[in-house]
Amino acid sequence: MPERDKKSVYIAYTGGTIGMRHGRQGYEPAPGFLERQMEKLPVLWSEDMPHYRIHEYDPLLDSSNMSPADWVKLGRDIMSRYHSYDGFIVLHGTDTMAFSASALSFMFRNLGKPIVFTGSQIPLCEVRNDARENLIASLLIAAGHSIPEVCLFVGHQLLRGNRATKVSANRFLAFSSPNYPPLGEAGVDLRIHGDRLLSLPEAPVAFDEVGHAQVADLRIFPGITPETLEGFLRPPLQGAVLHTYGVGNAPDRPDLLEVMRAASDRGVVLLNCTQCLEGSVRMADYVTGNALRDVGVVSGYDLTPEAALTKLYFLLSLGLDPEVVRARIQEDLRGELTHPDDATRSGIISLP
Repeated sequence: MPERDKKSVYIAYTGGTIGMRHGRQGYEPAPGFLERQMEKLPVLWSEDMPHYRIHEYDPLLDSSNMSPADWVKLGRDIMSRYHSYDGFIVLHGTDTMAFSASALSFMFRNLGKPIVFTGSQIPLCEVRNDARENLIASLLIAAGHSIPEVCLFVGHQLLRGNRATKVSANRFLAFSSPNYPPLGEAGVDLRIHGDRLLSLPEAPVAFDEVGHAQVADLRIFPGITPETLEGFLRPPLQGAVLHTYGVGNAPDRPDLLEVMRAASDRGVVLLNCTQCLEGSVRMADYVTGNALRDVGVVSGYDLTPEAALTKLYFLLSLGLDPEVVRARIQEDLRGELTHPDDATRSGIISLP
């Protein structure tokens, strides 16, 4: 490939295991260390590889310390360089990678280029690691494929970012997309499933910054008391993800339902998501699910926990009325959910 035809990729290095080194108390980030390690990899200088530029964030963060403010910083950074690069890679710790990928998927409207999140379970500096293949494949994907999505590549699978959830602390294949098939796989061939991708946008890209919203999530458990629930839902909370049983069931005791009704009446958006890894909320199936709907709880269908929380945060931070949020949260904005009565739905709905 002639040098002038090479694609260019922007790498936003936020931190994470991939670029860490040994310190006195274990692995730790070190400024400049990852770039020096990458310079030692001859494959990155191959004619088949794109040009890349690394921007190292200061400070480098363990992803446990990621916050909504960091999502905004990352989104602004990519948006400011959007027209200068063919694709983007975000190097990120795996612990909260799915949260950040989901958040960016909602903040970017009409995305026409790939934003690929990747990281590793073992640092690049180690003799045996998963960082090398994740990095190489992500560079090839970001430069060589027309993918108008925020994606996540780890352990040979390319997943839609807002469909991914971390399922293992030990395996290289640390993420799963339980309710939507992978967008691609890296095997003998690097295969992208075009029929699973969102459509290329017709409008220019836009970036909606999230503001501030008070959201949280609660796992429903046997014996939960109204006092616990009331304390959790007290002001200034604006929205909450309720992780319920099965297809969206929870105890239908009057004392608990009254707490939920009171919260909903004062504007708290209550989103029902299943505790199960796979499957969807269907609140009409059981009396207990219908009882939640009757007090104002809305369905999250098959949203991952990460997508549910970040989508709720995104919508509430836009300053929308709670009733508007309740409607929008159940709509498919970026391919993040599937309605039970429409298994093929993956369109984009414009926000007001």
